[in-house]
Amino acid sequence: MISFKHLCTMAMLLGALSISIDSQASSTRPSDAFVHPGLLQTQADFTRIREKLANQNPPWLGGWQKLIANPHASLAWQSNPVPVVYRTSDGLNNDSTLFNDAAAAYALALRWQISQDPAYADKAVGILNQWSSTLTAIKGERGKSLMAGLTGYQLANAAELLRSYPQWQAADVHRFQGMLLSVFYPISHDFLMRHDGSPPDRHGAHWDLASMNSILAIGVLTDRRDLYNEAVDYFKHGTGNGAIEHAVWKLHGNGLGQVQESGRDQAYAMLDIALLGSFCQMAWSQGDDLFGYQNNRVLQGAEYVAQYNLGHDVPFTPLLNRRFNQRVISANHRGEIRPIWELLYNHYVVRKSLSAPNVKAMANNVQVEGGGGDYGRDSGGYDQLGYGTLLYSLGEYGVSDAELVP
Repeated sequence: MISFKHLCTMAMLLGALSISIDSQASSTRPSDAFVHPGLLQTQADFTRIREKLANQNPPWLGGWQKLIANPHASLAWQSNPVPVVYRTSDGLNNDSTLFNDAAAAYALALRWQISQDPAYADKAVGILNQWSSTLTAIKGERGKSLMAGLTGYQLANAAELLRSYPQWQAADVHRFQGMLLSVFYPISHDFLMRHDGSPPDRHGAHWDLASMNSILAIGVLTDRRDLYNEAVDYFKHGTGNGAIEHAVWKLHGNGLGQVQESGRDQAYAMLDIALLGSFCQMAWSQGDDLFGYQNNRVLQGAEYVAQYNLGHDVPFTPLLNRRFNQRVISANHRGEIRPIWELLYNHYVVRKSLSAPNVKAMANNVQVEGGGGDYGRDSGGYDQLGYGTLLYSLGEYGVSDAELVP
């Protein structure tokens, strides 16, 4: 039996060769060409992860153990594609089939990228092929937009990790890309343009943010610069609540920015932060620093949400308009655990050396971050792909007792 350490050694050699080839190719790559893989993870990320695992370094080892313990990352996973996915308000839903299989495809693709064991790539490719040869529509009077957004960016991330796998046939790759462009993208694009026929400020920020994530991820996977630009432009200048000035809409000073859904409940406020984080991370992989946009506005929102969910007070400005009547901050779901903080902590604190005491404390509280299925069986437990301790850690760290109360 080949040991994991031996697999990692071989994988690191392949990774080093890939980086060398990529660096040589970068000088001839057209200026508008995308980096691949280039969504939530890049090849450099996997080279770092393999090296850390080969040396049995925490926290990466704990993150790896969390990944391989998840049933979605198992070769025994059974996918369940359907021709039409329904997410409605009347209870006639089968959307769990899609969000479970999206989580599985991503987790299996991660196991292949890290271990280089082709069995996991074969399993992940099989899931994507089964869906692309079966799915024809996503329906639901309102829920389809959210479903297409959340699972669209997740499926695109799984496929992006597998695009270099030689056994994924070109015809199957093309069919999968076609499914995202014909089934998922039109729904997400239409939502950002029309918002289900409602005023653009009627929906909570997560509706826009899900669609933005999907459009950006599909754009990279399919080499569609127009889609990528559409999503980034909406982040900066959009009319709905997912645009950054609306999502983090009130800057209170002291590094705190009130998030648009903080007066609704904390589950949605944290989902807003989760989707802002994934959006910025994918853009970062393509060389665009949206994390730093408008004086790190995303960080100000993350610090605000983290501080309140750590049990501390935050300033609150009522949000009153034709749709929202948020006069006080909501304590509903306060302190809920979501695997979203490692990404933000490692980017802002470790990489950029910025102060983010609340985000740091939340990352410590949630560590080790899991993935889909580790945080409940309903859709909220699958809204983010997770595994942040394994994927985003840039250095070993701990938090002192004093730092837990910023």
